[in-house]
Amino acid sequence: QVQLVESGGGLVQAGGSLRLSCASSRSISSFASMGWYRQAPGKQRELVAKIISGVTANYPESVKGRFTISRDNAKNTVYLQMNSLKPEDTAVYYCNAFLGGTDDYWGQGTQVTVSS
Repeated sequence: QVQLVESGGGLVQAGGSLRLSCASSRSISSFASMGWYRQAPGKQRELVAKIISGVTANYPESVKGRFTISRDNAKNTVYLQMNSLKPEDTAVYYCNAFLGGTDDYWGQGTQVTVSS
């Protein structure tokens, strides 16, 4: 079993920045991919950033250039640096770790609220 614990969410004004952290109970080097997703009220959960095999990072157009995913293997932690935040970035942000097959794990989520 893998536990993922997110932190770093909060309330920020538009144009501000936040850094989210996701601490894993298992070595993150073992994961095929790790990512961040978000879910706004009444909307489906969507991918925000994903890092594959510790190398390749993918971002949707909505956050490209503003969000950066990174990892610290020594701390078994993945980060999401969010800059130039917009009100539409308001959502609960979830950390995901995928080992393979059905081994797919989620954190409990952290709320990010961007005021205009």
